[in-house]
Amino acid sequence: MKIAITDACIFIDLFDLQLTSAFFGLELEVHTSFDVFNELYIQHQEVLKAFQSVGKLIIHAINEEDRKRISQMGYPNGLSANDKTVLYLASKFDAMLLSSDKTVRHNAKIRKIEYHGMLWVFDKLLDSSLVSYQEATEKLKKLIMTNIIYRNNSELVSEMNSRLKKWQKHFSS
Repeated sequence: MKIAITDACIFIDLFDLQLTSAFFGLELEVHTSFDVFNELYIQHQEVLKAFQSVGKLIIHAINEEDRKRISQMGYPNGLSANDKTVLYLASKFDAMLLSSDKTVRHNAKIRKIEYHGMLWVFDKLLDSSLVSYQEATEKLKKLIMTNIIYRNNSELVSEMNSRLKKWQKHFSS
């Protein structure tokens, strides 16, 4: 099973879209750091604790030795300490990284870490029949409306519109 190191923005989007349960239905071994977990609101943490308790989420404590390694990896100052932990864990476990953060994704690319964002998550949810095309369409439209990051990126807007057009064909016949 593929390991996916997940950052806060993915968890927040999943929570806001009410897709957290569907996400944990994917054939992924989901990991994050306590740093990321502690960055989340209490209501997000409560939901994630339930998945942790059944072994669907592994949360890593970053010890002093890990922090020393992180500081030696030459991450740019533009990354938060929490962002550095997910990049570090992705390197350590040769895992993919799930993030919508442009700086995190750019650093993953530089370090040759496989990375994906919410559009990939939507694709996987559809491929696994964990959401319907109609539900995916509604949720993606909501994401566009509620998350400014998605509205202000022309490349992302083009990609999202392409998916919406394709998905709508599946339920508007």
